[in-house]
Amino acid sequence: CGGKKEETSEAPAPAASAPAGKTVDPATAGELTGTVKLDGTPPKMKNISLAAEPSCAKALTAPLTSEEVVTGDAGALANVVIYVKSGLEGYSFPTPSTPVKLEQIGCQYQPHVAGMVVAQTIDVVNGDQTTHNIHPIPTVNREWNESQSPGAAPIEKSFAREEIAIPVKCNVHPWMKAYMAVLPNPYFQVTSKDGKFDLKNLPPGTYTIVAWHELYKTDPQTVTIGPKETKSVNFTFKAAAAGD
Repeated sequence: CGGKKEETSEAPAPAASAPAGKTVDPATAGELTGTVKLDGTPPKMKNISLAAEPSCAKALTAPLTSEEVVTGDAGALANVVIYVKSGLEGYSFPTPSTPVKLEQIGCQYQPHVAGMVVAQTIDVVNGDQTTHNIHPIPTVNREWNESQSPGAAPIEKSFAREEIAIPVKCNVHPWMKAYMAVLPNPYFQVTSKDGKFDLKNLPPGTYTIVAWHELYKTDPQTVTIGPKETKSVNFTFKAAAAGD
């Protein structure tokens, strides 16, 4: 926060242009639903002191804790990215025109995990009365690090390559952490505290469906969906795996 903008020597990757391909026929499309759960006692999250940032403390209605593991009723697990890894080869999808929003409120990134399509615009908004800097650390995309003062215009960015998931930090507020999952198709969801997901309008086919979590990593499953068929698949992570 407050540092100068860091530049990278890597040239920006060109925006991906979708090749001509098949489109989804709504008359035959199916649906995939399910739930993600945590088996076992979740690890205790750390309390975060905002004594040094009283303006951020005022923006929150509850004490701030870390967000590595967020659960709901009956072990439902939040912040899990559910996405189609394979099975959509030959299809093309337009880049969504609506930006994904990443907000900074109470010295916390909201949402903690954001999903987006390759080349989709990301709007980073500072809702706090303090300066932040936003520093994604990708592996295959371009790294950037920009400061954002209170009331500044949104920072608009995009990522040119698939990557699941990119860590995001603030160099001044070390507890601030988020993830950006960049997907090659629109068939994904990030679970909330109910752990549920619903991927609609899937064309008939056999798919590899993956659940990704920042601590528990990935869990792939294979599912075949017929014309107009609705199927359910559930994912379960072991709580003990967080210490592996």
